[in-house]
Amino acid sequence: MVPLVITVLLTISREVALVTPRTPRVVRWSLSAVAAVLPIAMIAPWPAQAGPDPAAPVQVLPLQAAAPATEVVPAGRAPATQTVTPMDGTTAALTDNAAEEPDPNPDPGRRGRNNEGHGKPNGGKGNAPNANCSLIVPPAPLTAQGLATPYELVSTNRRNGPCREANDNQSAFVEATIIDPATGKLAIYRPLVVDRGTQPAAPPVMPRLPAGSVVGLWFGFQGTTLTLQGANGGCVNGLPGSLFGQFAYCGATDFFRAANAAIGAGKLKVPPVGMAHDGRPCPTTRDFAVVDQDQSDNLTTRYLALANGRTAQDNPANVGALPVRTVLKNASDNGLLTGFINPALGCTPFTAPDLTAGGTPAPSLALNELQAAATKTTPMALVPPNDPMAQVKGKPSVAKINLYRAGVNQPPLNPATDTAKSYCRNLVTVATARLTLDRALLRDSPSPDPAAAKNLFAFLQQRLKGSLTDLACVPVRRKG
Repeated sequence: MVPLVITVLLTISREVALVTPRTPRVVRWSLSAVAAVLPIAMIAPWPAQAGPDPAAPVQVLPLQAAAPATEVVPAGRAPATQTVTPMDGTTAALTDNAAEEPDPNPDPGRRGRNNEGHGKPNGGKGNAPNANCSLIVPPAPLTAQGLATPYELVSTNRRNGPCREANDNQSAFVEATIIDPATGKLAIYRPLVVDRGTQPAAPPVMPRLPAGSVVGLWFGFQGTTLTLQGANGGCVNGLPGSLFGQFAYCGATDFFRAANAAIGAGKLKVPPVGMAHDGRPCPTTRDFAVVDQDQSDNLTTRYLALANGRTAQDNPANVGALPVRTVLKNASDNGLLTGFINPALGCTPFTAPDLTAGGTPAPSLALNELQAAATKTTPMALVPPNDPMAQVKGKPSVAKINLYRAGVNQPPLNPATDTAKSYCRNLVTVATARLTLDRALLRDSPSPDPAAAKNLFAFLQQRLKGSLTDLACVPVRRKG
């Protein structure tokens, strides 16, 4: 069997490179994000609107019940003296797609996608869209009225061009998960995002929340850096002068505190993940078979977009009443798990009533994290020090890592065990083993991006290779 180090290099060398310095979301979906023309050890992490609608009745819904592989280490760090032997099937898992898909990017305009972003320009004079946008947070965002008030998307720097919610290179998303501490009941709400100065295509649903409810808000973004403006007191966007990028949250730590207390008191039951069709436990967002270079970011929320650029919440009433042109989705580990991997493996996500969609059960980032925390996955993937969104100027920051982890219900960093080296090793070991095991199931499942990979197996291969590059994981040659 050809050693994994050589195989990965040969496979990557076949792909067309699209590498720009530190473009974390413009190069997420495709294997083209891996700089094929360079040795892998040299790759650094890369870093006319319509007027307002006539007034319409407000909808009101209540809260309801509801084996080892070749060692890899981060670039710039000294490799360990200990090495390991490639596992059986590792080479096949990483290279099978090369034989199946000689042209992994049939649409050059979509080149550069791995998992969490889009690389297709918006056509404005041939320039790429503005990748840095801001969300104006409405007053009292953690109340029912605040949830039902649209967020406004605007360019952080107008000189860089406009930001349009309907442009899937710039779309921002907001997701709330709510708990009633008295009963442990959960619900989801998906606040709407509109372009600044415009009105929603349909009035947002007004949620009805029990007294004492605790609301957590999470944000996702398709560009590079999302900045929160407006009533963002108590919201966490990163460290001063060093934002996370696509991720932010408001009230998340209070929500998880209340949810964990409800779990401890027996009021909230987190369902077990169950067994997959492959005979293994179903994966979670903390499984190395699911995570990528920046795990636990982005959301399961979707919006409806009309031809005139106006947006609405994704619910049956709006789908039936509006001339929907596009369904906007936040590419993410969460959506990948609940929308693609779970169905392929016969798994069911943790859900709660979605108040924006008539109480239909639905997953969310917070529910995924609660279930992941309750599942004793070994090894467990937690936000690592080489996550680009948890670093400051390309270097690990314990303060920023812990701030990120707090927003997704993860424990603080343990420097003795939570190392970049171990994360890289576990990523290649666990992910390739599960890919090999699930090859047949994943080949029969649809790809999240058919223009980049024709099935889920090929997509996950590409994503893994891109993640290893973004995390600056480099192979270590086997020694004697």
